[in-house]
Amino acid sequence: MHDESEFERPADPAETASGPESAALPAAEPSGPGPEFRSAIEAIVYVAEEPVSVQQIASAVHGERDAVRRALRELISSYAGDDRGIEIREVAGGYKFYTKAQHHDAVRRFIKSLQPPLRLSMPALETLAVIAYKQPVTLPEIQEIRGVQAAGVIKTLLERGMITTAGRKEALGRPILYRTTKDFLMRFGLAGVGDLPSLKEFEALARAALGDDGIIPEEPGEAAGEAAIAEGVPDDPVPGDVTE
Repeated sequence: MHDESEFERPADPAETASGPESAALPAAEPSGPGPEFRSAIEAIVYVAEEPVSVQQIASAVHGERDAVRRALRELISSYAGDDRGIEIREVAGGYKFYTKAQHHDAVRRFIKSLQPPLRLSMPALETLAVIAYKQPVTLPEIQEIRGVQAAGVIKTLLERGMITTAGRKEALGRPILYRTTKDFLMRFGLAGVGDLPSLKEFEALARAALGDDGIIPEEPGEAAGEAAIAEGVPDDPVPGDVTE
């Protein structure tokens, strides 16, 4: 006769799952974000003018923040190859598309070909550099840094679309604040102010963007603006008030 133990019934899967050994089994990894989820996040980052945060993306796609982070990591990895001309960077607490550094010269040449020639004087370039690195900044602050009057060149930069007003500073006299524009970024081939080179390299960037013929000693209108300051004319180069 056979031992009854040889004919024991097979273990019930339900019983096996509840046994002590099942507790040691690793939990299943959560499935990664799907293609549609990733593509929605990609679209959001693409259209965002400023770095967009994980929380902002999660709210827009109705997803968990951890899932958004995983999708962003996958997107960053997918754009990391040399066959891609753009990339997603984590900057200022958010994510934004940028052109890769190795293509900046080509992008700058392309943008330059779409725009009419721009000529700026050296004083205007120096003032533009101060605004780019210190923005938002007031005229008195610019003049203190440069050590010369700057109302004339501010007027030039406003007319050329390189700078714009950014409200008024809560200080004595409530002076106007100035910042650079999208046209400035496009003209200089920059994705954002975070792509600005060192101040020492700014002139080289300007020469690459404008060409040697685009940089001139000084413009008559700028000199007239400085003369007006000397005669006591108010140094606000923007007519009327500035919207807050």
